[in-house]
Amino acid sequence: MDNAHRTEDRAHLRDFLGTLPTETVGERYPDLDLLTDAEFVHAMIDSERAVANAVAAQAPRITAALNGIVAGMARGGRLIYMGAGTAGRMGILDASEAPPTFGITDDVIIGRIAGGAGAIRTAVENAEDDAGSGAADVDALELGPDDSVVGISASGRTPYVIGALQRARERGAFTVAHSCNPNSAIGAAADVAIETEVGPELLTGSTRLKAGSAQKLVLNTISTGAMVRAGKVYRNFMVDLRATNEKLRARSERTVILATGADPCDAAAALEASGGWVKAAILAIEAGIPASDAVAALEANGGFLRPAISEATAH
Repeated sequence: MDNAHRTEDRAHLRDFLGTLPTETVGERYPDLDLLTDAEFVHAMIDSERAVANAVAAQAPRITAALNGIVAGMARGGRLIYMGAGTAGRMGILDASEAPPTFGITDDVIIGRIAGGAGAIRTAVENAEDDAGSGAADVDALELGPDDSVVGISASGRTPYVIGALQRARERGAFTVAHSCNPNSAIGAAADVAIETEVGPELLTGSTRLKAGSAQKLVLNTISTGAMVRAGKVYRNFMVDLRATNEKLRARSERTVILATGADPCDAAAALEASGGWVKAAILAIEAGIPASDAVAALEANGGFLRPAISEATAH
């Protein structure tokens, strides 16, 4: 592309950005650089108050997204997040936290970022502008009709995300777009469009702020809801957490104690007998059965603890 065309394209993009609420100059704190430290902290907190309301307004669409993702995962499908910059990092963060929290393998919820793994820490020049790279990343994952792709872009126009969503739909996957502006291009490329309109950022155009907060809240809702539906949660306890450090081992014991009312010694013994599996320890205590029988009962109930308890205590 010659310089004249590049300049023309940049001017067009500059004008387009001027139409996006997330790029608008906020009127409430126009002189951010003149605020005292205390005033700045207040302004930051005040600005973020809009996030929860913007996400709440999209509850029906988030529900529709969750329904489609849960249906696919019930058939053995995966949940894949794809984005660039902050949005890509939000997806990777959520995917990275899922295995220790819910005891799943790292190929169930996956995060991909434009520019590859190196872009997690360091910006990769022009990576987000490559729609073909988004499509190629989808192909590399060998997506099928049971998989779900959530494309994330604050602006809603990131070419990498558009390319990923378009290819995912071609491959039959369920697609969701999350942007922070209305009538987004990524929304048009997806089955479900979640558009959390957070408005102007406190620091003009810095979408790692309110837009990033909205992304985190939406992804938290999607992944946690999907894992609840997959039987990874009993009541409001993480019963499939992977205890990889002392804090999580202590949390495992505390969870068993809270869920069953058992004393600490019995909780610890049940966990040891069940190989550290919180779910099995709870069932063993609640039903008064050996840990090996609790494991078998859980397997017979697809890993769902509540029906396993009902079945085991009915006899």
